[in-house]
This record gives sequence, structure tokens and C-alpha cells, in this order.
Amino acid sequence: MNTQIDLMYMKEKMPDPIIHNPFEDVYSPSDDSFLILDFIRSKISQEFFDEIPIREIENILDLGTGTGIVAIFLELLNMFPSKIYASDILQNAIKCAQINEKRNNIDNKINYIHSNLFESFPNHLKDSFEIIIFNPPYLPSIKRIERKRIDYLWDGGIDGLKVLSKFFSQVERYLNHQKKCHIYYICSSNTNLDELYKFIDENGFKNEVLLNRHIFFEDIFLNRATLK
Repeated sequence: MNTQIDLMYMKEKMPDPIIHNPFEDVYSPSDDSFLILDFIRSKISQEFFDEIPIREIENILDLGTGTGIVAIFLELLNMFPSKIYASDILQNAIKCAQINEKRNNIDNKINYIHSNLFESFPNHLKDSFEIIIFNPPYLPSIKRIERKRIDYLWDGGIDGLKVLSKFFSQVERYLNHQKKCHIYYICSSNTNLDELYKFIDENGFKNEVLLNRHIFFEDIFLNRATLK
């Protein structure tokens, strides 16, 4: 079997994790989640992930992990020697991800952090991550008299920028400046993209749209941001 065929065979053996979500307030895997998994499948080899040597990736962060699907998928690949961290603002999301970790026969390998973005991250994780993956609430707010807790799973505030702008104002200090770093994040055609990309540029990042998928009333985009 030649190298190209062997790699294709390997990627076919990368099934989605087994995910169960018993919590109403935890975001269940959707098209945006699977867009991330598809990209990972397309860009990983035995030596590189998206042009970064795998041996140089020491720490990976799945921010806003939800059910843990991305972090668990990365661990199941068994190709990264790096530590994998998963974080979420909701305690139920951490519980859900830990349940799913066990359902996928992973023995407490993922490091969990209960945090609102980077608010509760320990200081030793500053300047640590080569890869950060973030599937945030990115849809613009809907005017409601009373907002339900579940709305925060998708509600990105006015223009869909509230969470993403806060993220990009904080994330630079958690990247490993000694190595090549990539940030991958999801946004929508309903997000104010002009303002978002302008904000990202002003915060010192170059942005590139990697993949997009049309679903119902919107297009969703997987982006890669790198330090200039």
C-alpha cells in the first residue's frame, strides 16, 4: 500500500466520537461541529497537522467544548503527543464531556477547565497553546422579553460579535509565541463579518476562511487566524 492510499485508509478509520447529551443547556453537535472534524480529517497526516509538524504541537485547546466532541476526536486520533485541554463556561458541559470521554473508552486523558473564556485559566497556561479551536455562540441576538438559559448556546450578542470579540481580545496571551500557532473558529453569514474581520485584524491577526457550509438560513464558516 503506497503512502497516499495508506493515508486515505487511515482517514476513513477516523469515525466521529460516540456522543450523548443528557443536558438541555449543553450545545449538542451540529453542522458547525462536524465542519471542524471534517477539516481535521483533511489536514492531518502522520507528520503534520495543517502544515505544523505534529511533534512541535505541545498543547491543544478546545474552547467551548460542549459535549466534548472535538477534544475527544483529537484524543481518539492518537496522533498528537500533545496535551489536550477542553474548557467551557458551563459546569454541565464539563460533566457531559467527561461522560462522553468514558463512553469513547478514553481514560481521563483530557484536561478540563471550567471557565468563562480564559477567565479561570491558571497562569502557567499563558504562552502555551499551538492550536486553539473555538466554536462560539455566533448568531445575533433575538429581541426577547425574557431570555432563556438555553439561548446562550447560540446567542452572540448584537451582530453576533460579543463572544468572538472578547475572545480575540484575550487569546494572544495564551498562544505559544515561540512556535507557529493556529486559531480555528466558527462564525456565520448572519454574524457581522465586516466588523468581525476588522476587529481581528486590529488585534494583530491574519484571518482566512477555510471551509463553508450552507445550512437552512445561513452559511457557516470555519476560519483560521494566525498572528501577523
